[in-house]
Amino acid sequence: MSRIRRHFTLFFTALQFYTRIPAPQWVIYRPEYLSLATAYLPLIGWLVGLIAGGAWLAGDYLTNPSIAVLCSMIISILLTGAFHEDGFADVCDGFGGGWTREKILEIMKDSRVGTYASVGLILILALKFALLHTIVGAEKGILMALVGGHALSRLMPVFVIYMLPYSRDTDSKAKPVAEKPPFWVLVMAILLGVLPLLAMAIQLREPLLLAAFPFLGLITILLARYFKKWIGGYTGDCLGAIQQVCEVAFYFFVVVSWKFT
Repeated sequence: MSRIRRHFTLFFTALQFYTRIPAPQWVIYRPEYLSLATAYLPLIGWLVGLIAGGAWLAGDYLTNPSIAVLCSMIISILLTGAFHEDGFADVCDGFGGGWTREKILEIMKDSRVGTYASVGLILILALKFALLHTIVGAEKGILMALVGGHALSRLMPVFVIYMLPYSRDTDSKAKPVAEKPPFWVLVMAILLGVLPLLAMAIQLREPLLLAAFPFLGLITILLARYFKKWIGGYTGDCLGAIQQVCEVAFYFFVVVSWKFT
C-alpha cells in the first residue's frame, strides 16, 4: 500500500468510526488502524463543523438565527450518531453514581440513562445553544467558530491517550483506540486541530483567540487528573466527555474574549 493511499485509509477509518458518514467500499476496516487514525480526529471536526455551519446558513436564510443554531446542533449530532454526547452522558452517570473504580466502570458500561446523564445532557446542550446564539449575535464568524470548536475539542482527547493508561481490563469497541500511537500521530493531530483556530485569529485579527488552545489544554489536564484519581486512567466514554466539555469551553472562551475586547 502506498503512503498516500495508507493515509487516505486512515482518514476514512476515522470517518467511519467517529461519524455515520460511510467510507468508500475500497476501505478495509482493521481495528489496528484505529490507533493511527486518531491523527485525523481533528480533521473529522473540520468536516462536522463545516456541515453544521452549512446547516446554520440554510436555517438562518429560511427562518431565524435561533432555529438555525438548533439546526446546526441537530446536524452535528446526526453526523456523529451522538457518539461524544453518549460518552459524556455515561461519564455523568458513572462518576455521579459510583464511588469506587469498579462501580464507576460498571455504571458507564450500562446502556441505561440515569438522572445524572439526563441532567448533564440537558445542561451542556442548553449551554452550547446559548453560547452559539451569542456568537451569532456578535456577527463575527459563526462558521469559523464551529469549525474551530469541533476541531480543537477533538484534539484534546488525543493528548489524554498519550497521558493516561486505558482503564478497562476487558475488550471494548474503543480498546484499539487506546493503544498509544507513534509520535507522528500526535504531531499531525496538533497541526490539524490548531490550524482552524489560527485561521480564525488571523481572519478576525484577534490574536487573543489563540489562548483558547492552552485554556482547553488546562481543562483537559484537570479532567485527566480527575479520571486518573477515580478509575486509574480513561475509557472511550471519558474521551467523549472531554470532547464535549472542551467544545463548549471553546465557545465560552470565544464569547468571553469578544465581550471584553
